[in-house]
Amino acid sequence: MLRQSLFLATTFILLSACNTNKDLIMQSSASSPAAAALLKSTIEAHGGNKYEMAHYAFVFRNKTYTFHNNKGGYNYTLGYEKEGIVYNDQMTNTEFSRRQNGTEMQLTERQRNGYREGLNSVIYFATLPHKLNDPAVNLNHKGTTQIKNQSYQVLEVTFDQEGGGKDFEDTYYYWISDSTKLIDFLAYNYKVNGGGVRFRAAYNPRRVEGILFQDYVNYKAAVGTPLAELPTLWERSELKELSRIETEKVKAL
Repeated sequence: MLRQSLFLATTFILLSACNTNKDLIMQSSASSPAAAALLKSTIEAHGGNKYEMAHYAFVFRNKTYTFHNNKGGYNYTLGYEKEGIVYNDQMTNTEFSRRQNGTEMQLTERQRNGYREGLNSVIYFATLPHKLNDPAVNLNHKGTTQIKNQSYQVLEVTFDQEGGGKDFEDTYYYWISDSTKLIDFLAYNYKVNGGGVRFRAAYNPRRVEGILFQDYVNYKAAVGTPLAELPTLWERSELKELSRIETEKVKAL
């Protein structure tokens, strides 16, 4: 099910353009200056301007993904084999295609949107926090908190209906370490299929050619649980672990 993995259950934001970090943050008029400054420092800590021309490959759940950013454009691909059939997806700012054993498939609009959103969401989370730099993203600084005796800044993310994807009503929280400026925890709630709440704790951070990649433990909380309460519930071991989200074999191309 799409909502049961780290990457599927997202806003599925499809970027139409991408400028510099500073310019994009300034475009989000609903964002507070403190929140925009926090995001800027976090992006710099995770990889900064290296995201603008980043070209990487990785494996997620036995499928190979690539992303190639080129400032105002991008090219994402997905490749995998199932029951002897090789599938290849390709997505740019304006186009999406799926090939089966090298032959382009004729897709319905619903199929095209589903495949495109799935590919986009995987890249979206693999490159966090880079894609929070979008005009449809609204940022709000929610203060500071302590998790495991460490100090964190709390960043709330919501989305405009226009440009925010079909899940624009979702809300995200990111807990950013005061000492490292890295995202150590994130959480979100969603409305579809009865709604749900998820909390993720990062582990196995590693830098590949200057960009940080992380794996996550994926937890479930009761529907309606306030996102701000999730770190405390996690510290008390009151959240149910659903899965491990591991981005493997990351390499720069």
